[in-house]
Amino acid sequence: MRQLEVISLVLFIAVVLAVLLGRKGSKKSRSTKEQPRTPRENVIPFDAGSAKPIVDRRILEGSAFVIDGDTLVIRKTQIRLFGIDAAELNHPYGKNAKWALTSLCKGETIRAELIEQDVHGRTVAKCSLRDGRDLSAEMVKLGLALDWAKFSGGKYRSLETPDARKKLWLADARQKGRMAVWEQFDAKQAARNAK
Repeated sequence: MRQLEVISLVLFIAVVLAVLLGRKGSKKSRSTKEQPRTPRENVIPFDAGSAKPIVDRRILEGSAFVIDGDTLVIRKTQIRLFGIDAAELNHPYGKNAKWALTSLCKGETIRAELIEQDVHGRTVAKCSLRDGRDLSAEMVKLGLALDWAKFSGGKYRSLETPDARKKLWLADARQKGRMAVWEQFDAKQAARNAK
């Protein structure tokens, strides 16, 4: 069993290195026929440790481009929804979460109250629809996001569906600091994709 974990880890590292090296080389040889990069390729992960409060609480309003179940872009500002955690796109229910958030935002003017910003420029905001509904709360009610008590103070926990933590087990593992679960999942995904 231990040997299988080591092999999985080595495969995962090899795939990550191949992707990183491939991206560096592809920038120079990119042909004009290729499609432009999507905003998702340029996303920098949110780092809670380096996040800091924004001094002037700014309000940003506009239409939203949805990246995933807890990230969107308004007026060229990438925003992480306050207090929740949705599945990543390549995780179970990740695409469902993205399309649910897309459906909520479609044709709407989203109001974002900017709260924090990390060193990479990723902004955390409380986002709401024109009718006042909180986007974070709506995603949790749909069972496609979890309350992240570390950041929300438990604000959305009572809105979670009974099966949410079981369904979004990878997000739950991240919140509990069990990143080995993520690494194993990602290694299995990489091994499947390499075939």
